[in-house]
Amino acid sequence: MKKVTTINPATEEEIASYNRLTTDKALKKVAKANETYQSWKKTSFGERSKLMRKLADIFDKNKEEYAQLATQEMGKMIQQSRSEIEKCALVCRYYSDNIHDLLADKIVETEAKKSYITYQPLGVVLAIMPWNFPFYQVIRFAAPAIMTGNTGVLKHASNVQGCAFALEGAFKKAGFPEGVFTNLNVESDDIKTIIEDKNIIAVTLTGSEPAGRSVAKIAGENLKKTVLELGGSDAYVVLEDADLEKATDLATFGRLQNNGQTCIASKRFIVLEEIYDDFLKLFTKKMKEAKMDEPTNEDAYYGPMARIDLRNEIHEQVEKTIVQGGKLILGGKIPDRKGAYYPATILADLKPGMTAFDEELFGPVASVIKAKDENEAIELANNSTFGLGSGVLTANAKRGEKIALQLEAGNSFVNKLVASDPRLPFGGIKNSGYGRELSDYGIKEFVNTKSIWID
Repeated sequence: MKKVTTINPATEEEIASYNRLTTDKALKKVAKANETYQSWKKTSFGERSKLMRKLADIFDKNKEEYAQLATQEMGKMIQQSRSEIEKCALVCRYYSDNIHDLLADKIVETEAKKSYITYQPLGVVLAIMPWNFPFYQVIRFAAPAIMTGNTGVLKHASNVQGCAFALEGAFKKAGFPEGVFTNLNVESDDIKTIIEDKNIIAVTLTGSEPAGRSVAKIAGENLKKTVLELGGSDAYVVLEDADLEKATDLATFGRLQNNGQTCIASKRFIVLEEIYDDFLKLFTKKMKEAKMDEPTNEDAYYGPMARIDLRNEIHEQVEKTIVQGGKLILGGKIPDRKGAYYPATILADLKPGMTAFDEELFGPVASVIKAKDENEAIELANNSTFGLGSGVLTANAKRGEKIALQLEAGNSFVNKLVASDPRLPFGGIKNSGYGRELSDYGIKEFVNTKSIWID
């Protein structure tokens, strides 16, 4: 029987091994999810809400246990792991409390005696999820999909299978029927067969651009709905009137949060030339002072990346950029210590065509770019194949809003780092994917928007 072994990225020690499901067993679990769907879709919003509130309570009660597991498996700083579990509870309660309003029938005045739009579940949704937010990414899909009346099967990243099974256990503890939420510990090679299975009605994926293209192709050939949240190379425009202390504080946290492994993390800082040197100097100071250490160290600012291969990959991107003419300001050297550690790194004087400008840097590496004026800053920000998040740092909120409206991204924040919020839709454009998660837009991705006409 094939197994997958999880590895602690801080120590390189084995954590646990989990048996892989055979393809046949995985498909039987998918069939069970569809069987459960036939009864689950008939339950009331009230019944679903009761269970979802219990799930939120389980996240609260087991916060430390789940947080320690996430930190152990993918290296997230322990305080950030706790915040992730708290956010899971928040999302569960949001959909539990607001389901009636989010999916209320919409009356439409026509010539009919009565006409309206109603929202009905579709069936079994396959979720292919990444390791960087091993609990929250899953709940972001599962809470709205399950509250709608769908059931879900999860193909989680191999390096966080402990988290995947913990999530399955949490749904069971909350009292959800067997088959409402199921973890499929399968290999990537099995995904095509699972997507093609008649019991899968739709697919949601958060991950890399290549993975998104592959899944979209398979799903498209089988006429199955997809929602894709892919990579990002988020640009933050720093205007000449920005408070440099606040701007560099945001930049430092934005780049080192989750050890730099966040799709919507600030990655490219486009700074107006009037303050470019001052910004770079202060940013370098703060990045250098940020303490890198074990993720269980409460006083550390950031820790290891999730895997050694990912650490090596970002180092290659840094070295390519330097060869292309980028200037290494800080970091850029693999430390002589055990674990997938990479230091806070700054690359400056970047231009389109350089690796650090064009590609997503999924680690603690910041790209700093000079712009001669506001118009060039907007142009540089939009000069990207990605379009997930963006931001503007300025003392003039109206000016910031005007620029935010011109940035090509699914999310644009002024004087704040981009973050997901259950009250707002979340997703990207261009090569960052399509579709939305969260809010009323997200919950309606996997429903039958049905027109009813009564004469």
